[in-house]
Formats: sequence, C-alpha cells, structure tokens
Amino acid sequence: MKKYLVIGNPIEHSLSPQLHKHWFKENNINASYDKKKIKENEVEKIINQLKEEKINGINVTVPYKKSVIPFVDELTSSADVTKSVNTVFKRNNKIIGDNTDIKGFEQGLKHINYSVKNKKIFILGAGGVTPSIIVALKNLGSSKIFVSNRTKEKAENLKKIYKDLEIVNWGEIVEFDMIINCTSLGLKNTDEIKINYNNIGINKLFFDLIYNPKETNFLKKAKLTGNKTENGKMMFIYQAQLAFKIWHNILPKVTENLLN
Repeated sequence: MKKYLVIGNPIEHSLSPQLHKHWFKENNINASYDKKKIKENEVEKIINQLKEEKINGINVTVPYKKSVIPFVDELTSSADVTKSVNTVFKRNNKIIGDNTDIKGFEQGLKHINYSVKNKKIFILGAGGVTPSIIVALKNLGSSKIFVSNRTKEKAENLKKIYKDLEIVNWGEIVEFDMIINCTSLGLKNTDEIKINYNNIGINKLFFDLIYNPKETNFLKKAKLTGNKTENGKMMFIYQAQLAFKIWHNILPKVTENLLN
C-alpha cells in the first residue's frame, strides 16, 4: 500500500486526508493518506522518508512551504518562480518539489466566474502561499497588487522579487476590488483581522484561503458590510486535484458536493 501525507503546524484543520481518500476509493487506488504535525527540525527527516520510499508523496502546508526547499533535489518551474513548494514526490531517483497552488487559485477563481483582469488586489499576509497568489494574479492580468503583513520586512522581501508590488502598513486600508487573506488568522474562531470594514465600501470580493472553518470572522464581517465572500475550499480542492494527478497520473473528478 502506498503512503501519502500532509505536513504542517497547525494541521488539525486540514481536510486533505478526507479528500484524497475519497479519490482513492473512486479510482480504486490502494493507498493511505494521513496528516502529520511536525516541527521545523523534522522537515528533513520526513523528506528522507520519501527518499527511502517509506512515503510515496507529501503535501506541504503552513508554515513549511519554503522550509522543504533545501531538502529537495529539483524544483519545477512553478515552485522555482515562487520559491514555494506544496507537493513533493520522487521521480527518476530525484526528490522533486512542485507547486500546485498557482493553478489551484486560478481554477478557484474560474469556478466562481470572477475575473481579476485590470482589478486592484489587496493581499493580507506574506507567508509561503503569497508568492503563488501573486504569480496567479499576474498571470490573470490584475492591474495592481498591494501586500500588507504584520512583520513589514517580510512584505518588503517579496517586493525585492516582485518589483511592482505596493507595500501597505498592517491595519491600513487601500482602494481595492478584491482582498485576499493569506494569513492563518481565522483558523481559530477567536482570530480577528483588525481592519476598518466601514471604510471599505460595498460589493468588494473578500476571499479567504482558509476553508475550515467555512466562514472566518474576516468573511462574516465582510458579509455584514455588504460585500461578497468566498472561502478557499475550491482552491484547496483544485490544488489537491493537481497533486493527485502528479502522484497517480489520474485527474480525479471535482464536484460541487466534495467536502460538504
């Protein structure tokens, strides 16, 4: 039986095992998929298990999308351009780091028929997934990307790579069409993102990459102030679909009721 897992910290919220097990059953694949909470100093050990073929594939979530890079042999072009890895596998005796977050996000927007072309996008957070969101937004033709992070230095480091980003102080608001929460603020029901919702206007799209819980406080407050909201469920499903194809060479079905 082949073994797969997702690593991260926190990891309790991850629905990856549920999703992959559903697709294993649907495609008659004899495999297991688990979630594992690890510390930073355990990343290398997990990658070594992949080298030794004790594990057949790894998904990577917060906060290890960059941490795995020193331990892989090769990055795909999408992982290289973002310096962010969410899928790891072994091919031709090499450990490959890949990134399915870019396409996952693009497909998630397509799913809700939302076009970012010529729109101003405001990103909250500058962690491991943010470069993937930036690359996707550029691919899709957004006109301006703003980034705000609690530690401003992290946002400024992104600007060194993506020169046309505009950095905004944490807590400040700019004029935007869509705002994306790329932080982990919202995983706990006590988490709040302190922004002034009353100064934003209405009919903006609030997109939260968090999908469990289904509605974070960020989205609840946005709805109350007359804005549209979307969680990260479809992005999560589409990035997982692509990881599944990498591992099994099968593109599994995506349906509306997945994970309901």
